[in-house]
Amino acid sequence: MSVDFTKLAAPAVLGLTPYVPGKPLGELERELGIADSVKLASNENPLGPSAKAVAAATSALRAVRLYPDGNGHELRQALARFHAVPPECITLGNGSNDLLVMLAEAFLTPDVEAVYSDYCFAVYPLAVQATGATAKVAPAFGRDAAMPLGHDLEALRAAVTARTRLVFLANPNNPTGTWVGGGELKRFLASLPATTLAVADEAYCDYGRSVGCPDASAWLAEFPNLVVVRTFSKAYGLAGLRIGYGLSHPQVAELLNRVRQPFNVNAVSLAAASAALEDRGHVESVAALNRAGIERLTEGCRALGVKPFPSAANFVLVDCGRAAAPVYESLLRAGVIVRPMTGYGLPNCLRITTGTREQDERCLEALGAALRDRA
Repeated sequence: MSVDFTKLAAPAVLGLTPYVPGKPLGELERELGIADSVKLASNENPLGPSAKAVAAATSALRAVRLYPDGNGHELRQALARFHAVPPECITLGNGSNDLLVMLAEAFLTPDVEAVYSDYCFAVYPLAVQATGATAKVAPAFGRDAAMPLGHDLEALRAAVTARTRLVFLANPNNPTGTWVGGGELKRFLASLPATTLAVADEAYCDYGRSVGCPDASAWLAEFPNLVVVRTFSKAYGLAGLRIGYGLSHPQVAELLNRVRQPFNVNAVSLAAASAALEDRGHVESVAALNRAGIERLTEGCRALGVKPFPSAANFVLVDCGRAAAPVYESLLRAGVIVRPMTGYGLPNCLRITTGTREQDERCLEALGAALRDRA
């Protein structure tokens, strides 16, 4: 007997469009029969993890027949020291995406609202829609603003009502690379109702310090409705191990732990993250390489006649001045993977992750050739 399973699905799920990750290197090389391709699509760290993290992960492999510590005691203690907060404020996740979904599950229902900005991280609308809550999208700044395509905090605040439970704000923001300064962000937090949780997504925070991107975790005691979400995927180079965490009021953390899946973080990830947290020298090296890469890509794109947007993250959003899809396809044939932004409402844009000097220069050379081919 034939069954249409879509008729059995929850209505909110039927409207979801699955998240599409950047194209993997192996997939591109299989499709086009090429080798030595470069992936600058998924905001990964070209230096990788610290040697200390690799050693800890390797050691943890010896005990993988055992379940991990479901409470992540060692890592939570390390994070508590790092952020100077009680361990009760910390929730661990299978990447920071896991925390975003937990927040939606814990606080959103079909009769409440969540607010986020245009050009926000794709997981925010997915997490909200899956709960059946109402999503309110605030307009971003225009292309000619001082922070083009960035978060307009006045527009975000205007979208908040008594029914708003969550406001998502990435700082720096993905995919635009834009950021909000400490003073204006703090004023925004102070303006929110106590019943609205502000989710400061700081996945790229280690890259933004040099341009004044604030550390919102320092304000947790001042704003009980603040939740700060971090990841080990970016500056710490542990994207393949999927580990992140949230910092919040202990009562919020306790609610998140009610919806957190048992053993949601594996033993190898716990060990690697604990070791990575102690190696600040490695993170500083990563940040320094990234700033050089941002400057290189920015100057190179300008020289090619395309528009790079300001970035406090580890990527540059580039307006090609035309449909970006053909340029993206040309780059693929040259063995360079970047990220097209049509799914974010930016069909003329590509997002290019910073790499090593050699990778950046190869990307710029291929981009120049692609633009000439499509002129």
